[in-house]
Amino acid sequence: MMSERSEVLVIGGGVIGVCAAHYLAERGRQVTLVEQGDIASGCSYGNAGLVVPSHSLPLAAPGALASGLQWLLDSESPFYIKPRLDPDLVALLLRFTAAARPGPMRRAIPVLRDLSMASRALFDELAARGGFDFDYQPKGALLVFNSRRGYEGGKEEAHLLQEYGLAAQILEAAQAHTMEPALHPEVVGAVYFSSDARLNPALFVRGLAALAQKKGACLRTSTEVLGFEIAGRKITTVKTTRGDFQPEQVILAAGSWSPRVARDLHLNLPIQPAKGYSLTVRRPATCPTYPLLLGEARAAITPMRETLRFGGTLELAGLDFAINERRLNAILRAARRHLVDMGELETVEIWRGLRPCTPDGLPIIGRPPAFDNLIVAAGHAMLGMSLGPITGKLVAQIVCGEPPAVDLRALRPERFS
Repeated sequence: MMSERSEVLVIGGGVIGVCAAHYLAERGRQVTLVEQGDIASGCSYGNAGLVVPSHSLPLAAPGALASGLQWLLDSESPFYIKPRLDPDLVALLLRFTAAARPGPMRRAIPVLRDLSMASRALFDELAARGGFDFDYQPKGALLVFNSRRGYEGGKEEAHLLQEYGLAAQILEAAQAHTMEPALHPEVVGAVYFSSDARLNPALFVRGLAALAQKKGACLRTSTEVLGFEIAGRKITTVKTTRGDFQPEQVILAAGSWSPRVARDLHLNLPIQPAKGYSLTVRRPATCPTYPLLLGEARAAITPMRETLRFGGTLELAGLDFAINERRLNAILRAARRHLVDMGELETVEIWRGLRPCTPDGLPIIGRPPAFDNLIVAAGHAMLGMSLGPITGKLVAQIVCGEPPAVDLRALRPERFS
């Protein structure tokens, strides 16, 4: 096989890798992207399609692990940890416990807020620019509750986010039902997040990939990374199933596969795959107009043009693609508890994907100290779609030596050393 030179090689064809390729190509860099499957074939395909500054509380928040342990043996729970002997999982849970305290949580909120708001602005810019349609609706989202206890917790969360300058309007039951008539009568209250938005994730990633190609990016699908050659502090060769590449810069944006790819570099990335599910149905006659975040069930309902998507669950089960129908059915039951009767639903697609989770709930963005020409952009958990554009822009800024749009100190790869 021939060896190919490239200025920048991006590993990963999901939302993070494609956004990086786009913003690099926009700056005139020669970019090649390699993806083991197809563009947007992983987590970027069937997720809920939400842009959520409202999710500025990190996954590692007080009480999160206690809930996970409480749900440990309940395979239908929103957060499920599959019991297994896995040293990497144990290490992540120990670090997660240390991060899930008020101090670290409060330090993480402004980081996620700044990333989220910067990314939301880039989505607005891409939608306004035209060139491709990704069914973007920046009208906000509703966090809804069907129990008083859940609603009180939701109001506390809203007040916390308001402290950090995030818009969160608390709605009593009557206000919530007026705003969204499709809500079930048992919904007791909601929080409206006006900064949230929704889109079709597959349309976005594939459309942006096509735009990057028009700007000169080369996309190589069905190309799996096998290993690396290193000289000193530089990666000199990236070996793949479709030949070798000799890049000046390497971007590792392989999501849940990033730790496996990085192993040959002796780089420890504490990322665990967390399986999520979605069920997409034909748009029913009774359909919400706003994206809905289900407070107690930790699930989401996203109206799209011809379809309605139900998504959720966080299942720490390793690189496991098996579909647990009980978990899928639990999402659908939760949706029916929050919406008026939708009648019989026509299934379009059942999907699952692996979200890359870090111990502290923050992504990894930056250069590992051991390499001068490697940038890691991974570990976005459930926020990959939401934070895709800003992550791609930050990667391009690092490569081009520009000042980063957002402070990257809290996202450094070496913070777990």
